[in-house]
Amino acid sequence: MTLGDQELMAFSQTTQPARAKAFYGNVLGLPLEEDTPFALVFRAGVTTLRVQKVEAFSALAFTSLGWKVPDIRAAVRQLTHRGVAFERYPGMSQDVLGIWQSPSGAQVCWFKDPDGNTLSLTQFP
Repeated sequence: MTLGDQELMAFSQTTQPARAKAFYGNVLGLPLEEDTPFALVFRAGVTTLRVQKVEAFSALAFTSLGWKVPDIRAAVRQLTHRGVAFERYPGMSQDVLGIWQSPSGAQVCWFKDPDGNTLSLTQFP
């Protein structure tokens, strides 16, 4: 057995479980599989996302979770309609929707969850 053949499980954290549950479930559309005293468990494709309920933490300054999407512009418009605000970063050439084109041609944009975790969308060429 190698881990490369096994399903990956992603982790994040929240100090605001009710807000995180609404954000990941209602806004992002991830099906909630379980709500325990320790974590909210969502399904994102074939990946399990465990949003751990914690007393305190400091959000990191970089992306903690991201999704590959087939149409980034449609995804941004849909999430904006649901109240998501996309981040702007000084020195990065982002379009009107907040999408940056990487040197490889991938298009990327970023937004935050209620706890300040940075999330991203990426459309590869």
